[in-house]
Amino acid sequence: MRGLVHGLAGVGLALASPCLADSPGPVPQGKLSDAVVPSAYRLDLTLDPDRPRFTGHVEIDARLAAPTRFIYLHGRDLAVHQARAMVSGQMVVANWRQVDPSGVALLTFATPLPAGTVTLAFDYDAPLNDGPEGLFRVQVGGKWYVWSQFESTDARAAYPSFDQPGFKQPFTVTLRTPPGTMAINNAPETGVDHGGAQDVHHFAATPPLPTYLLALMVGPFATVETSVPANAYRAQPLPMRIVAEHTNAADLGFARDNAPKIVGLLEDYFGQDFPYPKLDLITTPILPGAMENAGADLFADPIIVLKPHPPVSQQREFGMVVSHELAHQWFGDLVTPAWWDDIWLNESFANWMGYRIGDAWRPDLHIADGALAEGFEAMATDALVAGRPIHQQIDRTAQIDAAFDGITYGKGGQVVAMIAGFMGDAKFRDGVRAYMAAHRYGNATSADFFKAMADVAGDPRILPAMQSFTDQQGVPLLTFEIKRDRDGTLRFSDGQSRYTRLGTTAPATKWIVPLCYRIGADRSCALDDPDHPAASAAGSTSGAMAASPVFMPNASGTGYYRFEFSDGKEWDRLIAASAELSGGEWLAVADSLLASFQAGRAPASQLVALAKVMSANPDSHAAAAALQPLGYLADRMVDPPAKEAAHGFLRGLLGPQLTRLGFDPAAGAYASDDPERSQRRADIVAALDGAKDPSVHATLLGAAKAYLQGNTQALDPAWLGAGFGAVLHDGGLPAAKALFGMALASDEPLFRPAALDAIASSGQPEIATWLLNTQDERLRLSERLDMIGAIAATDETRDLGYAWIHAHLADLLKGGAGIFFSARLPRVFGGYCAAEKADAIARDFGPELAGKTGELELARVLERIRACARLKAARGAEATAALAMLR
Repeated sequence: MRGLVHGLAGVGLALASPCLADSPGPVPQGKLSDAVVPSAYRLDLTLDPDRPRFTGHVEIDARLAAPTRFIYLHGRDLAVHQARAMVSGQMVVANWRQVDPSGVALLTFATPLPAGTVTLAFDYDAPLNDGPEGLFRVQVGGKWYVWSQFESTDARAAYPSFDQPGFKQPFTVTLRTPPGTMAINNAPETGVDHGGAQDVHHFAATPPLPTYLLALMVGPFATVETSVPANAYRAQPLPMRIVAEHTNAADLGFARDNAPKIVGLLEDYFGQDFPYPKLDLITTPILPGAMENAGADLFADPIIVLKPHPPVSQQREFGMVVSHELAHQWFGDLVTPAWWDDIWLNESFANWMGYRIGDAWRPDLHIADGALAEGFEAMATDALVAGRPIHQQIDRTAQIDAAFDGITYGKGGQVVAMIAGFMGDAKFRDGVRAYMAAHRYGNATSADFFKAMADVAGDPRILPAMQSFTDQQGVPLLTFEIKRDRDGTLRFSDGQSRYTRLGTTAPATKWIVPLCYRIGADRSCALDDPDHPAASAAGSTSGAMAASPVFMPNASGTGYYRFEFSDGKEWDRLIAASAELSGGEWLAVADSLLASFQAGRAPASQLVALAKVMSANPDSHAAAAALQPLGYLADRMVDPPAKEAAHGFLRGLLGPQLTRLGFDPAAGAYASDDPERSQRRADIVAALDGAKDPSVHATLLGAAKAYLQGNTQALDPAWLGAGFGAVLHDGGLPAAKALFGMALASDEPLFRPAALDAIASSGQPEIATWLLNTQDERLRLSERLDMIGAIAATDETRDLGYAWIHAHLADLLKGGAGIFFSARLPRVFGGYCAAEKADAIARDFGPELAGKTGELELARVLERIRACARLKAARGAEATAALAMLR
């Protein structure tokens, strides 16, 4: 078809259309209209990873709703040499012009196109980016590779397109590469033409896809092949490859052996076969996470590249992220949101599934509680007045990337878990299956999902309950009044409000809360509706517990709400009931108690009591959460002497625990340990290292020095960051320069980022100043930006990082920094706790971010800083006294 289009170049088409508009109308700032609807793409790209630019020929079949001389579509920073349309065998040449920095382009035709079918054709060239957006390239081990990253609006940087999720159509791709180079697309490769100056790779047509899910990868990749066995849903095995840079060829066995199991678990959940004809899991060194391209998922190296006996944290990440991205193959790829305001349907559900399926894959890793930790972390953001609901109306392109935040992932995932828990697993799964069946290979909306859930729930209140959480922001606060009778009966009533921190006022908000609580061993659930309150619940316990039954307001910790007590002694009861609470319940207790302190209610002494009891919890998630409230007091509320008292307390509290667990930093020393025990050890070492424990420091220092001198078995990957930090603490700038050189000479996917992060997070102004002024072409753009962010996020070097970012803000916002960078940039200033600093940030960054992707995150950061300042002024003395008394 390429030859046919070129052969007709320059032919005119005269059509009479007296009613045509003589101008294109306003430039779309968000969604394109349905005036032009694409039906198929054909891409023919020449991609040589050694070259900084690529060339392309693209044809788009489409239907015009009405005659027109103007077509708005997308293309960002493309050098379009020729644009034209073919109608009924005749060619109409177009003028291409990019009319908006977001990548909106305008085609203007000298003569009008009639309504009906049309083929648009483009010849162009464009740059390969340095950061993970559009088509980007990275040199690894002396060889160049190209990958694509198109979510959310970066497909337009790679090819002319109608770049929005509501348009789904097949793609037929041809890739021209240097001889011997591997090429990957979503669809299976049907053949390669060899023998010329280039290899020509042909791929089958894909099933219908939105533009952002297209995958284009080229390079000297290493691969291992495997398959997902045939099952009740597939008569044949599913072909599967693990694909990575050649430097990682020896470390793909873990993914090869375990990823097929995750696919099988997902097929069982969805009750249908994998929706695409093959599956590749591909790695890249600079993506901050992973991307669910249909049949060609892309992952950051450390998620997929695992050495023998990998740390528990890395295994947990593998299970959760691979499950998350593969769940998207159904929920997001097979069924795609109609517009970005429903992106929560993709990410919230996949987040929940990532933890659920990851836990089913390896129950011993306790992956599921990580979902609760993420949900409670999201509450810290959702409690702000500056914010957004899960289901947010998206009117402007600048709003799209801001929707990929903790509200969508953490809050959305926990809301899904809460609804699933209330409905029951089988009913919720049946609703998901019905939703998938109704919209297979198509698009859907929140309303479609809600309807599927309501149809199977058997309770009409489920629909308004879900919408009360997805369509409005904020965290419900349930305040319980408890009455205990002599016979062991416990009665409670609750009031509902919107949680706010001390000195903050938020709009009044009401929810229908799926409340699940536990009295002793008895678990009950009810819909808590402030307009139609349920009758006060009652319960009792027997035997030894009859005198004082434990009331847990968030059974299993799955509810997306915070709780409070009218009588503070109920907190003491919960803290004392350590043996009776699950790990998820402890997470809920830690979150709600810290929130109570931040609201001006719970005393600091209760946070200290929580740390004393909960830090010894056998659940690694719960034990780690125990120290977070104490860390908040030490880091944000007090002056250095009291902070040192907290460090001394931690050394006394955790030192004996580490002695019982043992600490040998050598690689694989604890390979046979129970995963929970291994993770607990890792968390304790990190906490003691932060508390400046001399014994831990000396052990890490010796092992890290041996590692850097060539004995890579001296230091397990679990301790790389802490070990390098110890080396920098003692060695200062000379050690930082040496480690920096070693990092840039390596492409090892754990060592290199751990070393660079340790240098940036050293807390030594001399190292930070040197690093900010260092230019080295081996340092990748994304790595440099991560290091600058780490400098700004570290207490001792925060002001240095702030000044650098302020001086270079215009360049940072120009793009090329990678996926969602601008949306997250203001977060690095969140460690400040002074009102005058909030004023300075607003002055220095507000005008530049106004109307841009980072505007919402800046407003959140400013609110956090001011709330912290108010709380410190009101309760800093109390916190100081509580920490000063620690023993």
